[in-house]
Formats: sequence, C-alpha cells, structure tokens
Amino acid sequence: MEKAFEQDPADVIKVVLFGPESTGKTTLSEQLARHYNTVWVPEYAREYLQDKWNNERKTCEPDDLLPIAKGQMKLENALAKKATRLLVCDTDLLETMVYSEAYYLGYCDPLLEKYALKNWYDLYLLTYIDVPWEKDDLRDKPGERERMFQYFKNSLVKYNRNFIILKGDKKTRLAMAIEAINKTMAI
Repeated sequence: MEKAFEQDPADVIKVVLFGPESTGKTTLSEQLARHYNTVWVPEYAREYLQDKWNNERKTCEPDDLLPIAKGQMKLENALAKKATRLLVCDTDLLETMVYSEAYYLGYCDPLLEKYALKNWYDLYLLTYIDVPWEKDDLRDKPGERERMFQYFKNSLVKYNRNFIILKGDKKTRLAMAIEAINKTMAI
C-alpha cells in the first residue's frame, strides 16, 4: 500500500507549482512544459473531485485524500519516465497535506503526511494571490486567499523546501520561473 505514495527514482529535476486555489499553477505548468519541451504532471485532485461533484454533488472529504495522493503519485511516477531533463508538477503531496490541515482542523492522515514530507522536489514555485480569483465547481475560498497563501508559505519554510514566490502577470511569472529553474538545473 505505501509504495503507491512513494516517488520512483528519476533522473530529472522536479519542480512543483505550489499555492492556493486559482493562482495560475496549471497555466504556468503548461507554459513551463512547453518552454522546456518536457511533460507536466496535472493535478489529479481536480479530475477526481470534479467527477465526485458531477456524480454526487459532494466536495472533498477526508476519505478522498489518500485516493487523491495515490492518483497523484501514479501520474507523477509515470510521467517522470517520459520527461526530458525536467518534470513540472502542478501539485504534490505537500500541497494535499496543506489543504487537509486547512480544511479539516489541522488533521492529516499520517500516511499522507509521511510521504508529503518524504517525497522531495528540487524547487517549489509558490504562486501569489495577485491574479483574479476564478470561480468553478471546486474553488470555494475566495475570501481566504491571504490566509491560505501564508499557510502555504509557512509550510515551505517549516519543512525547509527550496522555493521562490512568483508574483505579477503571466509573462512576469513565466520569466521568474524560468530564471529560477535554469539556476536549479545548473547546480
């Protein structure tokens, strides 16, 4: 069971887009994958939870988090084998852990927490809340963007992750991300 939450060994630089809902992570993931001629790992939770909403009219519940984490790692491990020198991840298990703690009064399944902290990435791109919030079936906290951003940032600091904050329009964010990734790849 636990193997499903582990990263497979991969000889690629791994970059994660990280931050609150509706801050441009997916858009930037796609742009970076195009720029570096590589693949990007979509957010498994989005498809999983949209299906749940469409079929049951229910939002995320604590019992959904392990299947989401398992699906995310399955996608990441499969796509890491197809990546060139870089793998762009639209999310990771640490983001799932942050959402769990924020939504469920500090609770996170111990198995999710274990692999959220064990799995490792070379760089986190923390997306700021200076882009317009866009409503959809799954997004639900437009009034809590600042609090959620601080929660995400504090988690990166707490767990000693390498990160930069991306602010500005799409072009500015892309340029900042490329600069940071190029520095990371040169190391």
